[in-house]
Order: sequence, then structure tokens, then C-alpha cells
Amino acid sequence: MKRFILIIGMILLANMAFAITETLIDFTQLEADYKPTGVVSDKEFTENKTTLVDFARSAGSTFTEEEREKMLTSLAMDNWRVKLASSSATVERQAFSYTKEARTHVEAEPFQGEAIAAKTVLGVRIKFPESQFNSYAIITPPFEIQAYEDQKIVNANNQLDVDPAKKGLADMFVGKGVLKNVGILKEIDVMAYGANYPHAVEIILQDENYEQKSYHIAYLDYEGWGRRKWTNPNYIADVRNREIKKYPLYPRSVPYLKFVGFIIYRDASNLGGDFITYFKDVKLTYDLAIKELENPQIDDESVWGILEERNVKRREAEYKRLGARQVLELIEREKMDAYTTNTATPASETATTTN
Repeated sequence: MKRFILIIGMILLANMAFAITETLIDFTQLEADYKPTGVVSDKEFTENKTTLVDFARSAGSTFTEEEREKMLTSLAMDNWRVKLASSSATVERQAFSYTKEARTHVEAEPFQGEAIAAKTVLGVRIKFPESQFNSYAIITPPFEIQAYEDQKIVNANNQLDVDPAKKGLADMFVGKGVLKNVGILKEIDVMAYGANYPHAVEIILQDENYEQKSYHIAYLDYEGWGRRKWTNPNYIADVRNREIKKYPLYPRSVPYLKFVGFIIYRDASNLGGDFITYFKDVKLTYDLAIKELENPQIDDESVWGILEERNVKRREAEYKRLGARQVLELIEREKMDAYTTNTATPASETATTTN
């Protein structure tokens, strides 16, 4: 009898779908640890080395080599943006809505037993209207996270090069905002800090077809760190109840999901003004879209190179979208620096004369 029950249990388990859990983005891995050549800053480091992107290719020919050396950006947390709803985005409110790299206490156990060492996390400050009307803010990366970019390294000349060991893998941002081979989404798990504010958090994801979708995660009406989840109400765990399909393999592109940003909603009836929160990571639980099987007879990609050809085109398209805004911001920053320098009051004018 026991053997019969064991066999039945094994059959049932074999017919159940087991999803996997992977980290979509972990802000503790985005600490600033690099400063590009020529960048003037009072900070020791300004960029994150593993997510450095060179946008000089999108700039015109009028820029000098010295200016091009500054055309680097990354997912360092100080670079992220907070955009208020248009109805709330006064100059003052937008100026006081921004992100910062924040560090947890060494002696604290901040992530519900997940870590006891000090970690860097994404800190967010939002200045909502104090008047009673609905508002929201979108927290986004400094650029569209690239799904087809190869891993980079900083060479001996302090320049950015493709890592030869990972050329063609298009995995630079895997685990840093991108997850590939994502099929049916089961859960979205966000580690966020609450301070008893009843503001809602949503997350925006984008798939390989450039379609975006937002998911309501939770309300931040709790104190301290907490994991909050969105669970797919239409997820079918038993494969016997699923619609089974066959999908073509090579050269079909592998589906992916990309992190676009967070949305914080403030209801009109809730407290306005300054709001602070922190994010540690985002994890996805999902089924694989394609069971990757190696062809024992022949390496399709080495013969045809179709996927790499597609990746190159998509990589170039991502670069064009990335570089345009960054170049404009660099020009504006240079104008601001020049204005500050040229309008500084000469020491001779401020010196006090004595008779």
C-alpha cells in the first residue's frame, strides 16, 4: 500500500510544473566602484564598472577626444531618475525627487536573515504634492537596459572593450535588469523598505516584442524591510491542464523580460510631501520558455550565425536610443560648468580694502 501511494505521488509530481527563481536586478551589485578619466567629482567613484556603457558612438564629430572620454554611464544608483507626474512636476518638486546610493548599517540584519553585512541599496526620495490630489512618480534607470549587449571590461589603457571570453553571448545585463528564456511568469518578488506610508508600488517590465506591462506589487504600509510579491492568478501548476504547444527552436530568438522601472502611487487622501524608500532587489519566478537542448550533430549558430546577426542589429538600435539623451545631458552639464566658472566673483571684487 505504501509503495502504491509513493508511485502515485511520483506520478503527480512528474505532472506538475516547477518554476525557477532568478534575480532580475540586485542593487547591492550596482555600487559605484569606478571613475572615468577626466570626470570632475568630489566622489571617489561615480560609475559601476560591470554596467559601464560608452555612448560616444552616438555623439557627433565635433566632440574632442577629451570630451569623448567622459561619455560613459552605468547603472550606478546615483544615475537613476525620478520623474513625477506632469501635474505634480513643479521645478521644486522635481529638484527634490532623486535617487542616491544608500548603505545599510553593518550591525543590522536588514534583509530578513538574507544578509548581515552592510550592503548598498537604491535610495529614493520623492517630493509629492501636499494638496489632496492623486500623484505618482516613476523611478527608471539612466538608460534603457540593453538586452543584446556583450560584457565589457576596462583595459590597461582605461578604455572600454568587449570581454573576449564573452563575445557574442549578449549577457552584459543578465541579472542586472534582464532575464532571458522567460516563459510563463509565476511571481514577482520585490525587497523594499517601508516606513508606514500607504503608497503603492508597481513594477514595469518589457518583453522581447517591446511590449511593456506594469504589475501591482504591494503597499508600503509597513515598517522596515519586507518581501512583497505579485502572484500570477492565471498560473496553471498542473501541466495536464495547460494548453501544450510545440515551439520552433533555432533560429528563434529567446524570449526575455527587461526591467523598466518602479512606479510609486500616492492617493489624494494620503499624506503628501517628502517620501523616502529603498529597494534591494527584484526576483522573478517563471517557467522556461524553451528547454535548451544542444544539438549533438551540429552547432547551428557556428554554421549560420543568424542569432549573432540579429543581435548586432538590435544592439545598434539600443545604442541609438541610449546615446541621444546622454549626449544632450553631457552638453548641458558642460554649459552649466562653463557658466559657473565664468560667473564666479573675482577675488579682487570681494576683498575688503582698508584705509
